[in-house]
Amino acid sequence: MDTPLATVACWVLGLLLMAPTMAVGQAAVRGQAQLVSRAKGPKTQDNSNIVVWLTPESRPVARADLMREFKPTQPLRLVQKDKAFHPHILVVPAGAVVEFPNHDPFFHNVFSLFDGKRFDLGLYEAGSTRRVHFDRPGISYIFCNIHAQMSGVVIALNTPYYAISQRSGAFTIPAVPAGNYELQVWYEGSTPDVLKALARRITIPESGIALAAIHVLENTSLMPHKNKYGQEYDPTTYDPLYQQQQNDR
Repeated sequence: MDTPLATVACWVLGLLLMAPTMAVGQAAVRGQAQLVSRAKGPKTQDNSNIVVWLTPESRPVARADLMREFKPTQPLRLVQKDKAFHPHILVVPAGAVVEFPNHDPFFHNVFSLFDGKRFDLGLYEAGSTRRVHFDRPGISYIFCNIHAQMSGVVIALNTPYYAISQRSGAFTIPAVPAGNYELQVWYEGSTPDVLKALARRITIPESGIALAAIHVLENTSLMPHKNKYGQEYDPTTYDPLYQQQQNDR
């Protein structure tokens, strides 16, 4: 017996409703970032932690849309553990609040007095947490006033379209709507002038795009940072573990 046309139409409509929905005009942006040494040429061992993001030119991302579209792969938290920040680089939406829990058995003093968000959380003990509101876009270099080896970076963006390169240098920015964007690049071991020169305008088609290789020149003359007073670090300051190690010798 022939199936009525109306019944077939209902089946087709039902299948369409049950199928996963995909945003129209969105596709992946893929690329390869390569660190380059001025003296030795391209490096091959580790091209990770290069951050690439796309800012829409004609459609500013509203704050509500930003918080809805921005999907961090980890909690908005920079943990202090084993005298290090975990993760070392944290990308957050502008306007986000980031936690700084102290999981070490001694005091820390987290601060950022450079570009981006400026703050000083003061001295706080093991097991406690402080919070910072990153209320505007920018790069914030995070340090501890007690332990010179501790450093981290919080990158607050006003766009959800970003990626952090893998060790191979490969990166993928998923679900980018077609349109015109400003591409920007950041790497901790490079200079502002080099990074500014890498910025450019690109057009993303509905089918997505594979970008030309991005070569990031490393700066081999980076100087050690000072403490929050602009002075050299004193390893005996505020660190009970260091004092105990000295007494045990």
